[in-house]
Amino acid sequence: MQHLDVYQSLWAMELRRPDGREWTTEERFEKISSAGYRGVSLDPMVEDIDHYRDFGPWMEKYDLACLMNIFPCSIEDMVPLLEFAKEMKAPFVNVIGLMYPLTVEGAIPIIREWLAISRDLKVPILFETHRECITNDMFFTLQLIDAIPEMRLCADLSHYVVNRELRIPISEENQALFDRLIGRSDCLQGRVANREQVQIPVTFKQHEEWVDLFRGWWKSNMRSWKERSGPDDRLAFLCELGPPPYGITGADGYEISDRWEEALMLKGWAEDIWNDLANEEA
Repeated sequence: MQHLDVYQSLWAMELRRPDGREWTTEERFEKISSAGYRGVSLDPMVEDIDHYRDFGPWMEKYDLACLMNIFPCSIEDMVPLLEFAKEMKAPFVNVIGLMYPLTVEGAIPIIREWLAISRDLKVPILFETHRECITNDMFFTLQLIDAIPEMRLCADLSHYVVNRELRIPISEENQALFDRLIGRSDCLQGRVANREQVQIPVTFKQHEEWVDLFRGWWKSNMRSWKERSGPDDRLAFLCELGPPPYGITGADGYEISDRWEEALMLKGWAEDIWNDLANEEA
């Protein structure tokens, strides 16, 4: 039976408060485990591998699986990062490629090299729709997936809402473009944006239209994934509400909403959408 696995980002467990208060490592892992998440997402660059390796015993203690967003700065970086992902038993990795070709033609050989390394090491890779990386621009990424049929995506659509300064209601033309991305996305990241802010508080009434938009996209993506995936495959949904400056702060430097509680809301929404689709199939 197909299954939804909801992960929490370890980066999202940073508080970055003006008073310096932070949860301890054990508090972070205990909270994630107690909340019923399937696992934890790590975010290494090559130089961070030893730092993130130290979290392995905490994952074992709290029976948490590993998901990984990796940040290769070169073609060669992919090898140690994927070897680390294999060591940590990550089922796949999301790539935020820190290489910046100016043209699609310049990006194609980089993507193909990374895909070849992925095949050699037998660690699947997805390319995250993310700003300030090789998939920075939505139109650029759409051309890439047309040129490279085997290129699969991780959908963090918040970046492209800001990147394109999209307005509500979404035009039919723009929705068609997002549908193309959704059709190639095999992992979902939980964050809600509006046209000017990449991460907005989801409980504020003025943001209801944006919350509805993203929940609709997540449902479309889950439905699409279920239709094209195997009967026992698992879909990952990553709650990734980042600390400041992702998290919006007031004049006092403290966040204007509770990201931990919002992450739990995102988790619940994802599970509800998944269950609704299962009921539709029944």
